[in-house]
This record gives sequence, structure tokens and C-alpha cells, in this order.
Amino acid sequence: MLKDELEAYVPYNEQEEKDREEILRRLNSGEELYTRGNRSAHLTASGWVVSKDRKKILMCYHNLYDSWSWLGGHADGDKDLLETALREVKEESGIRTVVPLSTEIFSVEILTVDGHVKKGEYVSSHLHLNVTYLLEADETEELTAKADENKGVKWFEMDEAVRASNEPWFREHIYSKLNRKLKEYLWKI
Repeated sequence: MLKDELEAYVPYNEQEEKDREEILRRLNSGEELYTRGNRSAHLTASGWVVSKDRKKILMCYHNLYDSWSWLGGHADGDKDLLETALREVKEESGIRTVVPLSTEIFSVEILTVDGHVKKGEYVSSHLHLNVTYLLEADETEELTAKADENKGVKWFEMDEAVRASNEPWFREHIYSKLNRKLKEYLWKI
């Protein structure tokens, strides 16, 4: 259960601590967060996808943000966010085999999404209450863009993945953090 996983999760930094507290507060309030029916905030799951040799990160060129970014998406009613992350990575990249390096939460963040038009309909600005998982995929598998969401999918060297994003907040506070955590994780195994 997500609430139990978040309560057991040890935040990496102040950003994760504050975001974890807010997600738990919302979950405890009984607010519906698993669907987009809650137009102000809903749960999403992302994958920080590494190659089998642990040297590369898989990114997609996201249409909405006009930037290279991690892969992931909305829970859309699924209460298993690890399954959501795995499903979204497969859908957005065309890769068939994606496995978790750990079933535990790798990172937590609340992300702002500006108002935009999707499929001809306006979507108000809102929050993504995001949980990230550390996943692994085979970089030799064929990559396929999902045209309605991204313009391309590509493997990047770890530091290059951070630089590829043109979103300063993500570069400085999310992707850099994920790479630091990945390096620490790799030292432990």
C-alpha cells in the first residue's frame, strides 16, 4: 500500500521530506488522488531507467514540455505505482522488458504542471504527486516513440541525461538528485 511505503520511505533531502509529508497528508485526508478526476493534484509514477551496465539513462523527448525527460505517467486508477511506472516506460519507449532494480520507492517529488491543451481540451494547472522507481532495461532493444506523447526516445550517459533537459528545475533538483542517488545505490551493491 502506497501510504505504508511512503511512511517507511527515508527521504534523501529536504525536498523529498516536505513532498513526502504533503503526499501523505493528502492520502490521509481521503482525497481521491489515483485518478485525474482530482484536477488539482493526482498521483503519477516515473522510472529512472538505467541500462544493464548502469552507465546510461533512458529519456524521451516529451511533446508537452518540449524537453528530454524521464518516462512515466498517471496512475489512472492503478494503486500499484510500481506497475504504473513499468507500464508507462514500456508504452513511452517501445521497450518490452523493463525490470525494477528494487521494488522500493527510489524518489518522491511534487511537480507543477502548467495549464495546457491535450487532445483538444484545456487541462488546468495542477500538481503531480510523483513516486519514482529505479528500473533497468536493455539498451539493445529497439526504441519507439509514442507520437502522441514524445518525439523520440534515447539513451544518454548519466551526466548527459541531466544536460539534455531544458527544464532548469528538473536538471538542478530532480535529475541531478536521481543520478546522485543512483551512484550511491550502485556503491552499496
